Amino acid sequence: MKLIAINGSPRNNWNTGKLLDKVLEGAKSENAEVELVNLYDLEYQGCVSCFRCKRKDKKHGKCAMKDDLTPILEKLKEVDAIIFGSPIYFSAVSSGMSAFLERFLFSNMIYSNEIPTVFPKKIPSAFIYTMNITKEQMKEYGMEEKLKIFQYYIYRILGKKSELLYAYNTYQFKDYDKYESSMFSKEEKIISKNEQFPIDCKKAFEIGINIVKSANK
Repeated sequence: MKLIAINGSPRNNWNTGKLLDKVLEGAKSENAEVELVNLYDLEYQGCVSCFRCKRKDKKHGKCAMKDDLTPILEKLKEVDAIIFGSPIYFSAVSSGMSAFLERFLFSNMIYSNEIPTVFPKKIPSAFIYTMNITKEQMKEYGMEEKLKIFQYYIYRILGKKSELLYAYNTYQFKDYDKYESSMFSKEEKIISKNEQFPIDCKKAFEIGINIVKSANK
């Protein structure tokens, strides 16, 4: 059983990366073969609307662009589960994750109501979101609804609904005294880091276990 985690954070080893590591730990505890892809280590761009993946005389499900993302997109067709992870910037996933999803999702769908996806098999997935705001602020800004659009297309392409983990009020800096961040409470951030984030890590570990079990059914 193979699982790939896609890290859409420019900081590989910070909140998003740490939670993805926990997902992979959980998957490995169930004897899965795992791999982590850090998108910001790659050189690529989003979809350029060439529509080659929609041509009737071309193979569907293959993005025509050639860059560092090309082998990753091909590798995803061989795995049994995918974990997506991204920080939230201005109520949306990172630009790196958005560009990746444009390429991955668009190349695997064609404009047909009868054939919603050309991805080779149905596989489980999960999406890990990390954000600086609180759970209450997320509801106030209507962010859950905003994030559903990619979740819908992931479901349409992969055929199974994603497990979700929202990590709120995350710790942004190693030393808050070095940065202008007076709109936040340093004390509350420390409490969240020490008390809530370990809970989120445990949830991420359990997601890794659940994804493997779901893929093996």
